[in-house]
Amino acid sequence: MNASLILSNILNPPVLFFFLGMLAIFCRTDLEIPQPIPKLFSLYLLLSIGFKGGHELHESGINPQIAMTLIAAIVMACAVPVYSFFVLRLKLDVYNAAAIAATYGSISAVTFITANAFLESQKIPADGYMVAALALMESPAIILGIILVRMFAKSEDSEDSTEFSWVEVLREAFLNGSIFLLVGSLLIGVLTGADYWHKLEPFTGGGKGVPGVFYGVLSFFLLDMGMVAARRIRDLSKTGSFLISFSIFMPVANAIIGILIAKILGMSQGNALLFAVLSASASYIAVPAAMRMTVPEANPSLYVSMALALTFPFNIIVGIPLYMNIVKAMGIGI
Repeated sequence: MNASLILSNILNPPVLFFFLGMLAIFCRTDLEIPQPIPKLFSLYLLLSIGFKGGHELHESGINPQIAMTLIAAIVMACAVPVYSFFVLRLKLDVYNAAAIAATYGSISAVTFITANAFLESQKIPADGYMVAALALMESPAIILGIILVRMFAKSEDSEDSTEFSWVEVLREAFLNGSIFLLVGSLLIGVLTGADYWHKLEPFTGGGKGVPGVFYGVLSFFLLDMGMVAARRIRDLSKTGSFLISFSIFMPVANAIIGILIAKILGMSQGNALLFAVLSASASYIAVPAAMRMTVPEANPSLYVSMALALTFPFNIIVGIPLYMNIVKAMGIGI
């Protein structure tokens, strides 16, 4: 593995700010970020990446390559929670296995955005339509997680515990705030064309590099994420060695499957990395919120701490350059 690629990623300012946030908690400083600010930055990042992706989709149009990529994204989003569930059932009950499988079947938008920044730093191009893949991969895992519970829960109280409104489930899966803003920004980017893109470009990001405002917001957001992840580390004692191993090795396995799919579809290096990152990431916002509502029997300290305190840091620190090395080793984009 190319150590210089890992070093380059670690020395990327957003990743360093993530370390700084963790260090602030470990050193017990009084650094604190008011909660409305991280939420605002999260919305900004989703709006920016969505609008940029919509603009690039407007420029390129829909072709067979794009269509096949989006279909592959949906297939991957449906496959990961299913086989993850059966792996997790080796040690866990149905409820926790389904909730964790759904968490790892969905995606982390911030990991995707960090991978985009990594590609920018390496001057490796990627297509904006990958944002559409991001949007399509978030929701299927929620539905499949609930279906798995309904299919495999055998306890006497399973009928009562799984009584819920499918309307509310579908609303949470497809109309949660993050996916709504991402898809809406994508559509606006598609509809408005080049003139309006140039007007918003300094705000949303684009061109040949990541503008300072986008990079600065990402750095500030990852500072907060580092603090949140550090606070969650203490919950890892509840997961056990099996789940800690799952948090690291399952994302790598998912990434490798994603890279194989990317090679079959003839993706570029940049697109292959983004597809691998989407396959490897885990949701720590949308899916946990849905699972708390629909599968209350599952323990949130398991699936939230696994995704946020282990998988997320692993992906942004080691995973992204590791997946890029695998992409290059397989000769993708050459």
